[in-house]
Amino acid sequence: MRVITLLLCLLLVPLCLYAETPPAGDGHSDVGQARAGHATDDQGAEDHGEDGHGNGHTGPPELPNVITLIFGHDSVPAHWMNVIYAMVIGILLSLLALRVYRHREMIPGRFQNAAEAVVEGLDNFFYGILGKDARPFVPFLGTLFVYILAMNIFALFPGMMSPTGGPYGINTTIALAICVFFYVQYTGVRRLGLAGYFDHLAGQPRDVIGWVLVPLNLPIHIIGELAKPMSLSLRLFGNITGEDVLLAVFVGLGVAALSWTGSPVGLPLHLPFFFMALLVSLIQALVFSLLSSIYLLMMLPHHEEEH
Repeated sequence: MRVITLLLCLLLVPLCLYAETPPAGDGHSDVGQARAGHATDDQGAEDHGEDGHGNGHTGPPELPNVITLIFGHDSVPAHWMNVIYAMVIGILLSLLALRVYRHREMIPGRFQNAAEAVVEGLDNFFYGILGKDARPFVPFLGTLFVYILAMNIFALFPGMMSPTGGPYGINTTIALAICVFFYVQYTGVRRLGLAGYFDHLAGQPRDVIGWVLVPLNLPIHIIGELAKPMSLSLRLFGNITGEDVLLAVFVGLGVAALSWTGSPVGLPLHLPFFFMALLVSLIQALVFSLLSSIYLLMMLPHHEEEH
C-alpha cells in the first residue's frame, strides 16, 4: 500500500507542477500573452531566452524544479542548476553511507542488508570483469555507478531534476568522464611504471616493425585515450536528456488534455515512460561504469596464462 501511494504521488505531482508552469508557446495563458507582447523586440526576445530554464526558451521542454518554482526562473543561472543538484545528491549519498557505517551490527537490519547487498553485487560484478585485480578498484567504480544512477533517477521525483540531463547536463557527464580518464591514466602509471606507461601508448614495440610503427601507433593511442571519456559523456548525456524530454512532453500533453475542464492535474500519459525511464537510468549507469572498468582493464598489465 505504501508503494502504491508513493507511486501515485510521483505520477500526479509532476502534473500539478507542470500545470503551474505552462509549456513554452502556450498562447492561451496570461504568461504566454505577456511574452507575445514583448516578442516584437527581437533583441529583447533573445535576452529573455538566454535562460535555459525559462519558459520563453526555444530549447526542449523541461519539467519545473523546486528552485525555479520557489525563486523564479531567473534566480539561479541555468548552468548552476546541475551543479546544485549534483552536490545535493552527493551529500545525500554521503549521509546514507555514514548512517550505514555508524549503525552497523553483527545482525544487520533491513537497511544494512540492502546496503551490503548492493556492495556485494557490485564487488561480484567488477570481479567478473577485472578478475583478481578488481578489489582495489571496486570503491571507485561502485561509487561511480551509485552516483550516476542516483543522478539519473533524481528527475523522477517531484520538483527535482537530473544533473546528467537537460541543456547543461553535458557539463556533469564530461566532469565524470574526466575523473575516469585521470583515474585510468594514474592507475596505468602506478601499475606499469612511467616507462611501461609510455611503452603501452607506443603499442609495446618488440621488433623492428613495431618500432617503425611507433610514430603511427603513439598518436592513435593518445587520440583513443582522449576519445574514451568523450564517448562516455555523450552517451550518458544524450540518453538521460532524451528520457527527461520525453517525460516532459507527455506530462504536458496530459495537462493539455484536461485543460478545458480547469483541472489542476492532467492525464498520467507519462506512466509507461516513467518505468522506461527507470530502466534507462539503470542501464546507462551500468554502461558507464562497465566501460570505465573495461578502460581500466585495458590499462592494467596483462600476464600470459601459465599452462
